[in-house]
Amino acid sequence: MPASRINELRQRGRRVEVAQTGDPDLGPLRLLPGTWRNVPGRQERGWNMIALPYADGPAHYRLLVNEYTEELKFTLVDKAVPNRGIMANPPGATATDQLVVTLDYEQMIAQSDSEDFPVSGLAGGAGQAIHHEPGLLLHMLNECGDLDLARLAAVPHGDTLLALGRSRVHPGKPEIPKVNGLPIGRIRQDIGSDPYFAPYDHFRQHPFAGTRTEAGFPGFDPSRPDRLLRRANQGVKITQTTELMVDSEIESGGVSNIPFVVRQAKADSVRSTFWIQELEELDAMGHPRLRLQYLQVAVLDFFSPRGDGLPGLAQWPHVSINTLEKVVGSADAAKASMPA
Repeated sequence: MPASRINELRQRGRRVEVAQTGDPDLGPLRLLPGTWRNVPGRQERGWNMIALPYADGPAHYRLLVNEYTEELKFTLVDKAVPNRGIMANPPGATATDQLVVTLDYEQMIAQSDSEDFPVSGLAGGAGQAIHHEPGLLLHMLNECGDLDLARLAAVPHGDTLLALGRSRVHPGKPEIPKVNGLPIGRIRQDIGSDPYFAPYDHFRQHPFAGTRTEAGFPGFDPSRPDRLLRRANQGVKITQTTELMVDSEIESGGVSNIPFVVRQAKADSVRSTFWIQELEELDAMGHPRLRLQYLQVAVLDFFSPRGDGLPGLAQWPHVSINTLEKVVGSADAAKASMPA
Protein backbone atom coordinates (compact mmCIF):
# COMPACT_ATOMS: atom_id res chain seq x y z
CA MET A 1 0.00 0.00 0.00
CA PRO A 2 1.39 3.46 -0.87
CA ALA A 3 2.84 5.45 2.05
CA SER A 4 0.36 8.26 1.32
CA ARG A 5 -2.59 5.89 1.86
CA ILE A 6 -1.06 4.54 5.08
CA ASN A 7 -0.68 8.11 6.34
CA GLU A 8 -4.31 8.83 5.43
CA LEU A 9 -5.46 5.76 7.41
CA ARG A 10 -3.35 6.89 10.36
CA GLN A 11 -4.85 10.37 10.29
CA ARG A 12 -8.44 9.11 10.09
CA GLY A 13 -7.87 6.82 13.08
CA ARG A 14 -9.15 3.39 13.93
CA ARG A 15 -12.71 2.44 12.99
CA VAL A 16 -14.82 -0.71 12.73
CA GLU A 17 -17.40 -1.01 9.95
CA VAL A 18 -19.19 -3.48 7.70
CA ALA A 19 -16.68 -4.62 5.08
CA GLN A 20 -17.24 -3.72 1.43
CA THR A 21 -16.15 -5.82 -1.53
CA GLY A 22 -13.44 -4.05 -3.49
CA ASP A 23 -12.31 -1.80 -0.60
CA PRO A 24 -8.68 -0.99 -1.48
CA ASP A 25 -7.78 -0.71 2.22
CA LEU A 26 -8.22 -4.50 2.43
CA GLY A 27 -5.41 -5.04 -0.06
CA PRO A 28 -5.31 -8.73 -1.09
CA LEU A 29 -8.45 -9.39 1.01
CA ARG A 30 -10.61 -6.94 -0.96
CA LEU A 31 -12.74 -9.58 -2.76
CA LEU A 32 -13.59 -11.58 0.37
CA PRO A 33 -16.36 -9.53 2.09
CA GLY A 34 -19.73 -11.25 1.80
CA THR A 35 -20.88 -14.86 1.96
CA TRP A 36 -19.35 -17.92 0.28
CA ARG A 37 -21.11 -21.29 0.09
CA ASN A 38 -21.33 -24.64 -1.63
CA VAL A 39 -24.25 -23.85 -3.91
CA PRO A 40 -27.12 -26.39 -3.96
CA GLY A 41 -27.46 -27.97 -7.38
CA ARG A 42 -23.79 -27.53 -8.22
CA GLN A 43 -21.42 -30.44 -7.84
CA GLU A 44 -18.53 -28.97 -5.88
CA ARG A 45 -18.34 -29.92 -2.21
CA GLY A 46 -15.78 -29.95 0.54
CA TRP A 47 -13.70 -33.04 1.41
CA ASN A 48 -11.88 -33.79 4.62
CA MET A 49 -9.63 -36.53 5.95
CA ILE A 50 -8.36 -37.06 9.48
CA ALA A 51 -6.67 -39.94 11.29
CA LEU A 52 -7.85 -40.34 14.89
CA PRO A 53 -6.67 -42.48 17.81
CA TYR A 54 -8.90 -45.56 18.05
CA ALA A 55 -8.11 -48.20 20.66
CA ASP A 56 -10.29 -50.89 19.03
CA GLY A 57 -8.51 -50.83 15.66
CA PRO A 58 -5.66 -53.19 14.70
CA ALA A 59 -3.24 -50.25 14.42
CA HIS A 60 -5.02 -48.24 17.15
CA TYR A 61 -6.19 -45.53 14.76
CA ARG A 62 -9.00 -45.04 12.29
CA LEU A 63 -9.17 -42.90 9.16
CA LEU A 64 -12.27 -40.70 8.85
CA VAL A 65 -13.30 -39.03 5.57
CA ASN A 66 -16.14 -36.53 5.12
CA GLU A 67 -17.98 -34.86 2.29
CA TYR A 68 -19.25 -31.51 3.55
CA THR A 69 -21.03 -28.25 2.79
CA GLU A 70 -19.87 -24.93 4.14
CA GLU A 71 -20.78 -21.32 4.76
CA LEU A 72 -17.87 -18.90 5.08
CA LYS A 73 -18.79 -15.33 5.93
CA PHE A 74 -16.56 -12.23 6.03
CA THR A 75 -18.31 -9.36 7.78
CA LEU A 76 -16.52 -6.58 9.67
CA VAL A 77 -13.34 -4.69 8.90
CA ASP A 78 -11.28 -3.08 11.66
CA LYS A 79 -9.14 -0.42 10.00
CA ALA A 80 -5.94 1.28 11.11
CA VAL A 81 -5.38 -1.00 14.12
CA PRO A 82 -2.16 0.42 15.61
CA ASN A 83 0.76 -1.68 16.84
CA ARG A 84 2.95 0.67 18.84
CA GLY A 85 6.71 0.64 18.42
CA ILE A 86 9.82 2.64 19.29
CA MET A 87 11.95 1.85 16.24
CA ALA A 88 11.29 3.09 12.71
CA ASN A 89 9.19 0.59 10.77
CA PRO A 90 10.42 -0.16 8.19
CA PRO A 91 14.00 1.07 8.79
CA GLY A 92 14.50 4.54 7.32
CA ALA A 93 10.84 5.50 7.72
CA THR A 94 9.65 8.19 10.09
CA ALA A 95 6.78 6.16 11.63
CA THR A 96 7.49 3.82 14.54
CA ASP A 97 4.02 2.21 14.60
CA GLN A 98 2.55 -0.45 12.35
CA LEU A 99 -1.02 -0.32 11.05
CA VAL A 100 -3.14 -3.43 10.48
CA VAL A 101 -6.40 -3.81 8.56
CA THR A 102 -8.33 -6.79 9.94
CA LEU A 103 -11.22 -8.70 8.34
CA ASP A 104 -13.20 -11.04 10.56
CA TYR A 105 -14.72 -14.32 9.38
CA GLU A 106 -16.86 -17.18 10.60
CA GLN A 107 -16.79 -20.68 9.11
CA MET A 108 -19.60 -23.22 9.54
CA ILE A 109 -19.32 -26.78 8.18
CA ALA A 110 -21.80 -29.68 8.20
CA GLN A 111 -21.08 -33.10 6.73
CA SER A 112 -23.30 -34.47 3.99
CA ASP A 113 -21.76 -37.95 4.18
CA SER A 114 -18.94 -39.72 6.03
CA GLU A 115 -17.14 -43.03 6.33
CA ASP A 116 -14.32 -44.40 8.42
CA PHE A 117 -12.06 -47.43 8.38
CA PRO A 118 -11.95 -49.50 10.48
CA VAL A 119 -15.68 -48.95 10.85
CA SER A 120 -16.23 -47.52 14.33
CA GLY A 121 -19.86 -46.44 14.36
CA LEU A 122 -18.61 -42.94 15.26
CA ALA A 123 -18.54 -41.32 11.80
CA GLY A 124 -21.89 -39.54 12.29
CA GLY A 125 -24.72 -38.90 9.89
CA ALA A 126 -25.70 -36.38 7.23
CA GLY A 127 -26.28 -32.86 8.49
CA GLN A 128 -24.06 -33.24 11.54
CA ALA A 129 -22.03 -30.14 12.40
CA ILE A 130 -18.31 -30.95 12.18
CA HIS A 131 -16.59 -27.54 12.33
CA HIS A 132 -17.16 -24.01 13.61
CA GLU A 133 -14.37 -21.44 13.45
CA PRO A 134 -14.39 -17.72 14.17
CA GLY A 135 -11.25 -15.93 13.09
CA LEU A 136 -9.46 -12.89 11.73
CA LEU A 137 -7.46 -12.25 8.58
CA LEU A 138 -4.88 -9.48 8.96
CA HIS A 139 -3.50 -7.32 6.16
CA MET A 140 -0.29 -6.03 7.77
CA LEU A 141 0.81 -2.65 6.45
CA ASN A 142 4.33 -1.14 6.56
CA GLU A 143 5.66 -4.57 7.56
CA CYS A 144 9.36 -5.41 7.55
CA GLY A 145 10.15 -8.15 5.03
CA ASP A 146 7.66 -9.78 2.68
CA LEU A 147 5.06 -11.02 5.19
CA ASP A 148 1.81 -9.15 4.61
CA LEU A 149 -0.79 -11.64 5.94
CA ALA A 150 -1.73 -13.23 9.25
CA ARG A 151 -4.57 -15.51 10.24
CA LEU A 152 -5.87 -15.92 13.78
CA ALA A 153 -8.38 -18.71 14.43
CA ALA A 154 -10.01 -20.56 17.31
CA VAL A 155 -11.87 -23.88 17.21
CA PRO A 156 -14.07 -25.44 19.91
CA HIS A 157 -11.81 -28.49 20.34
CA GLY A 158 -9.54 -26.16 22.33
CA ASP A 159 -7.03 -25.04 19.70
CA THR A 160 -5.90 -21.56 18.66
CA LEU A 161 -3.84 -20.64 15.61
CA LEU A 162 -1.54 -17.84 14.54
CA ALA A 163 -0.26 -18.29 11.00
CA LEU A 164 1.76 -15.81 8.95
CA GLY A 165 2.22 -15.59 5.22
CA ARG A 166 2.22 -13.83 1.91
CA SER A 167 -0.16 -12.84 -0.86
CA ARG A 168 0.33 -12.71 -4.60
CA VAL A 169 -1.81 -12.11 -7.67
CA HIS A 170 -1.28 -13.89 -10.98
CA PRO A 171 -3.23 -14.45 -14.20
CA GLY A 172 -5.05 -17.71 -14.84
CA LYS A 173 -5.71 -20.74 -12.68
CA PRO A 174 -4.23 -21.45 -9.25
CA GLU A 175 -1.13 -23.58 -8.94
CA ILE A 176 -2.39 -26.30 -6.60
CA PRO A 177 0.45 -28.31 -5.05
CA LYS A 178 0.51 -32.07 -4.66
CA VAL A 179 -0.16 -33.25 -1.11
CA ASN A 180 0.89 -36.54 0.45
CA GLY A 181 -1.77 -37.50 2.97
CA LEU A 182 0.15 -40.41 4.51
CA PRO A 183 1.46 -40.19 8.08
CA ILE A 184 5.12 -39.48 8.81
CA GLY A 185 6.78 -41.96 11.14
CA ARG A 186 7.29 -45.23 9.25
CA ILE A 187 10.58 -46.28 7.69
CA ARG A 188 8.82 -46.47 4.31
CA GLN A 189 5.45 -45.16 3.19
CA ASP A 190 4.56 -48.42 1.46
CA ILE A 191 0.79 -48.17 1.39
CA GLY A 192 0.30 -51.38 -0.58
CA SER A 193 2.29 -53.82 1.55
CA ASP A 194 2.51 -52.35 5.06
CA PRO A 195 -0.60 -53.41 7.04
CA TYR A 196 -0.15 -50.34 9.22
CA PHE A 197 -1.44 -48.27 6.29
CA ALA A 198 -4.52 -50.49 5.79
CA PRO A 199 -7.04 -47.63 6.39
CA TYR A 200 -5.34 -45.52 3.70
CA ASP A 201 -5.11 -48.50 1.34
CA HIS A 202 -8.82 -49.16 1.88
CA PHE A 203 -9.76 -45.70 0.59
CA ARG A 204 -7.16 -45.85 -2.18
CA GLN A 205 -8.82 -49.01 -3.49
CA HIS A 206 -12.33 -47.77 -2.69
CA PRO A 207 -12.24 -43.94 -2.99
CA PHE A 208 -14.94 -42.21 -0.96
CA ALA A 209 -17.64 -40.76 -3.23
CA GLY A 210 -19.97 -39.37 -0.57
CA THR A 211 -23.26 -38.33 -2.15
CA ARG A 212 -21.78 -38.06 -5.65
CA THR A 213 -23.32 -40.60 -8.02
CA GLU A 214 -22.36 -39.36 -11.49
CA ALA A 215 -20.39 -41.64 -13.78
CA GLY A 216 -16.68 -40.95 -13.92
CA PHE A 217 -16.36 -39.31 -10.51
CA PRO A 218 -13.07 -40.63 -9.10
CA GLY A 219 -13.89 -40.21 -5.40
CA PHE A 220 -11.74 -38.84 -2.60
CA ASP A 221 -8.42 -40.64 -2.03
CA PRO A 222 -6.84 -39.59 1.31
CA SER A 223 -3.36 -40.54 0.09
CA ARG A 224 -3.64 -37.76 -2.56
CA PRO A 225 -6.29 -35.36 -1.22
CA ASP A 226 -5.40 -32.52 -3.61
CA ARG A 227 -6.70 -34.27 -6.73
CA LEU A 228 -10.38 -33.32 -6.41
CA LEU A 229 -9.44 -29.67 -5.94
CA ARG A 230 -7.53 -29.71 -9.20
CA ARG A 231 -10.36 -31.60 -10.92
CA ALA A 232 -12.84 -28.88 -9.91
CA ASN A 233 -10.95 -26.42 -12.15
CA GLN A 234 -11.25 -28.47 -15.31
CA GLY A 235 -13.11 -26.46 -17.96
CA VAL A 236 -13.41 -23.37 -15.72
CA LYS A 237 -12.12 -20.17 -17.34
CA ILE A 238 -10.26 -18.33 -14.57
CA THR A 239 -8.84 -14.96 -15.58
CA GLN A 240 -7.04 -14.03 -12.36
CA THR A 241 -6.17 -15.65 -9.03
CA THR A 242 -5.30 -14.01 -5.71
CA GLU A 243 -3.32 -16.44 -3.56
CA LEU A 244 -3.31 -16.13 0.23
CA MET A 245 -0.84 -18.51 1.92
CA VAL A 246 -0.28 -18.70 5.69
CA ASP A 247 1.76 -21.15 7.77
CA SER A 248 1.97 -21.52 11.56
CA GLU A 249 5.65 -22.46 11.25
CA ILE A 250 6.67 -19.07 9.80
CA GLU A 251 8.44 -16.79 12.31
CA SER A 252 6.30 -16.20 15.45
CA GLY A 253 3.34 -18.33 14.35
CA GLY A 254 2.13 -21.38 16.24
CA VAL A 255 -0.71 -23.55 17.51
CA SER A 256 -1.81 -23.77 21.16
CA ASN A 257 -3.97 -26.59 22.54
CA ILE A 258 -5.79 -27.40 25.77
CA PRO A 259 -4.09 -30.08 27.97
CA PHE A 260 -6.27 -33.02 26.85
CA VAL A 261 -5.49 -32.36 23.19
CA VAL A 262 -1.78 -32.08 23.95
CA ARG A 263 -1.81 -35.48 25.70
CA GLN A 264 -3.94 -37.33 23.13
CA ALA A 265 -3.51 -35.88 19.61
CA LYS A 266 -1.73 -32.55 19.61
CA ALA A 267 -2.39 -30.14 16.74
CA ASP A 268 1.20 -29.20 15.88
CA SER A 269 1.05 -27.03 12.75
CA VAL A 270 -1.32 -25.61 10.12
CA ARG A 271 -0.59 -24.49 6.58
CA SER A 272 -3.42 -23.17 4.42
CA THR A 273 -3.72 -21.58 1.00
CA PHE A 274 -6.78 -19.74 -0.27
CA TRP A 275 -7.21 -19.03 -3.98
CA ILE A 276 -9.70 -16.25 -4.81
CA GLN A 277 -10.63 -16.73 -8.45
CA GLU A 278 -12.10 -14.19 -10.85
CA LEU A 279 -13.89 -16.02 -13.66
CA GLU A 280 -14.44 -15.03 -17.26
CA GLU A 281 -18.16 -15.67 -16.66
CA LEU A 282 -20.06 -12.64 -15.33
CA ASP A 283 -22.59 -12.53 -12.50
CA ALA A 284 -26.04 -10.88 -12.61
CA MET A 285 -24.44 -7.47 -11.88
CA GLY A 286 -21.98 -7.75 -14.76
CA HIS A 287 -19.00 -8.42 -12.51
CA PRO A 288 -16.69 -11.43 -12.79
CA ARG A 289 -18.13 -14.43 -10.98
CA LEU A 290 -16.03 -15.29 -7.93
CA ARG A 291 -14.93 -18.65 -6.57
CA LEU A 292 -12.81 -19.46 -3.51
CA GLN A 293 -10.78 -22.65 -3.23
CA TYR A 294 -8.66 -23.68 -0.30
CA LEU A 295 -6.27 -26.42 0.72
CA GLN A 296 -5.45 -26.76 4.41
CA VAL A 297 -3.07 -29.24 6.00
CA ALA A 298 -3.07 -29.46 9.79
CA VAL A 299 -0.58 -31.89 11.33
CA LEU A 300 -1.61 -33.93 14.38
CA ASP A 301 1.00 -35.59 16.58
CA PHE A 302 0.19 -38.87 18.31
CA PHE A 303 1.75 -42.30 18.93
CA SER A 304 5.24 -42.83 20.29
CA PRO A 305 7.64 -44.42 19.63
CA ARG A 306 7.55 -43.82 15.90
CA GLY A 307 8.04 -46.77 13.62
CA ASP A 308 11.12 -45.22 11.96
CA GLY A 309 13.10 -44.92 15.18
CA LEU A 310 13.33 -41.12 15.04
CA PRO A 311 12.52 -39.01 18.12
CA GLY A 312 9.13 -37.44 18.70
CA LEU A 313 5.62 -38.53 17.81
CA ALA A 314 4.23 -39.81 14.52
CA GLN A 315 2.69 -36.99 12.46
CA TRP A 316 -0.69 -37.31 10.77
CA PRO A 317 -1.88 -34.90 8.02
CA HIS A 318 -5.44 -33.67 8.52
CA VAL A 319 -6.42 -32.26 5.11
CA SER A 320 -9.45 -30.19 4.09
CA ILE A 321 -10.28 -28.92 0.61
CA ASN A 322 -13.25 -27.05 -0.83
CA THR A 323 -14.49 -25.01 -3.78
CA LEU A 324 -16.92 -22.25 -2.77
CA GLU A 325 -18.86 -19.62 -4.71
CA LYS A 326 -19.61 -16.10 -3.62
CA VAL A 327 -23.38 -16.00 -3.18
CA VAL A 328 -23.83 -12.69 -1.34
CA GLY A 329 -21.65 -9.93 -2.72
CA SER A 330 -22.03 -7.51 0.18
CA ALA A 331 -21.25 -8.09 3.83
CA ASP A 332 -23.53 -7.50 6.82
CA ALA A 333 -23.10 -7.83 10.54
CA ALA A 334 -25.14 -11.06 10.85
CA LYS A 335 -23.41 -14.23 11.97
CA ALA A 336 -22.83 -17.19 9.68
CA SER A 337 -25.25 -20.12 9.84
CA MET A 338 -24.69 -23.85 9.72
CA PRO A 339 -25.42 -25.26 6.21
CA ALA A 340 -28.57 -27.36 5.96
